[in-house]
Amino acid sequence: MILSSCFWEVEIIACVVCLLLLIPIYHRFTSRHVVLDPEGRAVLITGCDSGFGNMLAHRLLKMGFTVFATCLYPEGEGAQSLINGYPSDRVKVVRLDVSSDKEMDNVKQYVLNNLPEKGLWGVVNNAGISTWGLSEWMSIDQYKKLVDVNLLGTIRTTLAFTPLVRKSQGRMVFLSSISAIMSLGNGIYSLTKAGIEKFCDSLRLEMKRFGVKVSIIQPGNYARATNIQPQRTAEEVWNSIPAHAKDVYDMGFVKKMTDFINREVLKGSDKGYEIIDAIVDALTSDKPKIRYLEASLQEKIAVFLYFYLPTSFVDAILAKSIK
Repeated sequence: MILSSCFWEVEIIACVVCLLLLIPIYHRFTSRHVVLDPEGRAVLITGCDSGFGNMLAHRLLKMGFTVFATCLYPEGEGAQSLINGYPSDRVKVVRLDVSSDKEMDNVKQYVLNNLPEKGLWGVVNNAGISTWGLSEWMSIDQYKKLVDVNLLGTIRTTLAFTPLVRKSQGRMVFLSSISAIMSLGNGIYSLTKAGIEKFCDSLRLEMKRFGVKVSIIQPGNYARATNIQPQRTAEEVWNSIPAHAKDVYDMGFVKKMTDFINREVLKGSDKGYEIIDAIVDALTSDKPKIRYLEASLQEKIAVFLYFYLPTSFVDAILAKSIK
């Protein structure tokens, strides 16, 4: 009976792997692309100081789009690489803190005053920050900050620029995360990404009647491509934990958890271009996907099993990682 059960489990996993391998082949042969002329079309990207935002801005500029690249630090290295690398009539670097209503209003007016002939084709909600830790390790101020930047910042940007994208019947792209699906030790980050996905699910249906297509990008572990989650020491984590939590979690546990997260960060892919390829497809394909899960095969299998195995079974496996 045990041997039969093992063979059954192996067959299931083999079927899952085959299915995941066939999906991209299916999309390759069933999708068709209309060549989109980027001339005279603008795309606004939030969070262009570094990471995916900066990489995407460079890619779109090389393709011929006009890019409104919003940066928190317009004098920083990332922003300057855009300013110095492309004509001023094509790249528009402007400061934006997505948590500021006033700055959002200023950027909206700036975009209105500088739109190219064919208007605003797309908005890419990329700006975001990250941290990790167990739920009790975080202060309410930390929760507020991540929600204000990651979730409400995305909503602010969307509300500001939806009328312009609707006018051009363009695209709205949102950077989510595999953490919106599975969460372990980073619930504070996961809740903001899950919130973005629910917001997009509603927005996608609302925009359908206007010809606007809405896509969600779900990167797996690309920590090395973006440096969104710097390495931390156990001492740094311990010193940030509220006093009441230290009565429950000792230094030994904190060190074990820190080592686990740091190892996962180092395992991250440095192939950021894979995410950029997905975003470009969402902006230019005549049949963009609703969701782009860009992750390793192991991560895709984990997502599949997460959805189809009993939650109690998945919880038991994940809980062992942080015992």
